[in-house]
Amino acid sequence: MDKMIRSKSSFILGLASGVAVVSLIGFLVFLGIFMRKELGITGNTDGEVAEVVDEGTNNEPNDPTPSKPEAGKPVSVQVAKDDHIRGNKNAKITIVEWSDIQCPFCTRFHDTMKQVMKTYPTQVRWVFKHFPLESIHPYAQKAAEASECAGKQNKFWEYLDAAYANQDKLNTEYITTIAKDLKLDMGKFSSCLSSGEMAAKVKKDAEYGQTLGVQGTPGSFINGINIPGAVPFSQVDEMIKAELAK
Repeated sequence: MDKMIRSKSSFILGLASGVAVVSLIGFLVFLGIFMRKELGITGNTDGEVAEVVDEGTNNEPNDPTPSKPEAGKPVSVQVAKDDHIRGNKNAKITIVEWSDIQCPFCTRFHDTMKQVMKTYPTQVRWVFKHFPLESIHPYAQKAAEASECAGKQNKFWEYLDAAYANQDKLNTEYITTIAKDLKLDMGKFSSCLSSGEMAAKVKKDAEYGQTLGVQGTPGSFINGINIPGAVPFSQVDEMIKAELAK
């Protein structure tokens, strides 16, 4: 009888221990999922190009670089005849940027680049290429096409500046409002936008960026050297000075 009681006690103790272990594992799995959500850690499993996202509002993003090329190792970046260039076309420094008009970090970097051009008006040329992330920015593609339609009336940079300055208003209607505010020929603009004739240009920009390893926005290069995301002016300034010193 005593032996039977001990056997039952051992069984119950073992069963209790097993339940405790399973409960502990379940708790740790739940805790891991909870912490990932709290920290904003998400996985990109659908194979789509994703924007590097930072929920902060006051600090510069310190996420991993959105481009594959290693920092400091230049790649060959071609400037096409139909690219939009701001600044001295024969400048020693070329900064090529891939950007999404609806991307908040691109707005920050757009302001940085405007400061660059103000500081180095003859030493830097700024080349803009499109990289709309449609899966997360529903108006990015049409805004990109609209800027190209404005470019046909020599108002590309003016359109781009207005779009970034009023990014929070960006929707289907406001894309046209910008054109009206710039006093474009609305007949030509509307025809250009509705026909989708500039979609191929936008697609070509994005595909070329992908061949160079651009995966998120902004994705930029200074004389072929990768600029890691929406860095502040001070960091771009250091890179420019290093290139000018060569």
